[in-house]
Amino acid sequence: MYLAKARKNDAGAEALKAIETYFADMGKEIRRVEQARLNAEPSHLRDLLEFAGRAYRRPLTLKELAELPAFYHKLRKEEGLGHEEALGDTIVSILMSPHFCFRVDVSPVGPASRAEPEKTGDSKSNQEPKALQVPLGKRDLQPLSDYALASRLSYFLWASMPDGELLDRAATGDLHKPEVLIAQTRRLLRDPRVRGLATEFAGNWLDFRRFEEHNSVDRERFPTFTNELRQAMFEEPVRYFIDMAQRNRSVLDLLYGQDTFVNQPLAQHYGMPFPVKSAKARGTDQWIHIEDARPYGRGGVLPMAVFLTKNAPGLRTSPVKRGYWVVRGVLGGQIPPPPPDVPELPRDEANLGELSLPQLLARHRDNKSCAGCHNRFDAIGLVFEDFGPIGERRTKDLGGRPTQTRATFPDGQERQGLEGLRAYLREKRQGEFVDNMCKKLLTYALGRSLMVSDQKTLDALRARLVADDYKFGGLVEEIVKSSQFLNRRAAGETRKE
Repeated sequence: MYLAKARKNDAGAEALKAIETYFADMGKEIRRVEQARLNAEPSHLRDLLEFAGRAYRRPLTLKELAELPAFYHKLRKEEGLGHEEALGDTIVSILMSPHFCFRVDVSPVGPASRAEPEKTGDSKSNQEPKALQVPLGKRDLQPLSDYALASRLSYFLWASMPDGELLDRAATGDLHKPEVLIAQTRRLLRDPRVRGLATEFAGNWLDFRRFEEHNSVDRERFPTFTNELRQAMFEEPVRYFIDMAQRNRSVLDLLYGQDTFVNQPLAQHYGMPFPVKSAKARGTDQWIHIEDARPYGRGGVLPMAVFLTKNAPGLRTSPVKRGYWVVRGVLGGQIPPPPPDVPELPRDEANLGELSLPQLLARHRDNKSCAGCHNRFDAIGLVFEDFGPIGERRTKDLGGRPTQTRATFPDGQERQGLEGLRAYLREKRQGEFVDNMCKKLLTYALGRSLMVSDQKTLDALRARLVADDYKFGGLVEEIVKSSQFLNRRAAGETRKE
């Protein structure tokens, strides 16, 4: 059409030749691209199979190698789809497969199995171990394949799929060798992807995983509680736990550590000086390690603002919630739920009247039906009274009364403040913390509740911690070389009653 119009308008010989050349070249280029697309289709299918292997975290079976291309060709021939559409639908089928969505390689299959399937989704590390489950016999165990072990290791330490190096070790077939497995474990712990362990394990165990959605704070009364500060509060324990894993620190630093991590909003909240290196780094992006946070009342996880805020109802503190979090969450204490007719304390600390919050709680403990439980954790929560509803340091409560951080602990001794609590934990309850952490981490690593047969492994974990100066890396290594971690429950076997 354009050539005919040019001829009609007497465009001239050179112009006509240029137009003819242009359209001839365009036609050749279009045919070349179309041919290249056709030639690329086989390589796209090869890439599709490679993608499926990565998605399934193992080599494809012969059946899968045949079925996936067959599904693609069926879409092309019977459904009339083009190459891109058929390729896209095949990718969707891979992403919808249970082999991608679930870790089916660590659970028994088949109707004959009476073994309880292992949980392979978002494992909650704060679920209570069921210590009375029937143990498994040796015949119930089946060694994991190297690919299944690679997945178990990466989902344990990264909460994500294995990387290329780990899959290469699985392909080599030597991942079960103790020296290879330990070397890979140490590599994964040093990798930045260990953040997955910090958020999923520590976040669920210490109950701050959903803090980024926390909205109980009255922002009119506490205007400094911005979204940036809330995000920084969430990030502080994540970075602390990552540092513990990457530098192989003592797990006891969670209780007694003198350091912490802050960015500018969190440092301002804590009253800490914050050296800003550049205007670009100003704000929430730059984090620094505070080696001695004690002058500001911080250090370790106990005084972190995320826990003090999470365990406060918004307009006042809550020694009950804060103490309960320490006793049940951190130490693993078993505390029954409260009776349904417990009277509630006033919502606003400024409206408590003549009595302070510690005095109201003392009156509450005079009730015999309440005293049994509250005597176990109220005093522990009272030591945090010099931290306000959003974890800020204070000397007076919202009603203008001087804060009281002295309390009589469950052992009958009177102690004061955070240092008093740490002394109490070191003297009386450190073993409970170690036991609880071993149980929680083993539960998370295995993706199931604990059983009687796990007790020997728990004893080995505690012994390794004591012998290894409580180093976190040693605890992880003891787990990954345990029989429970290296094996799965065999399909078709019955549990020994």
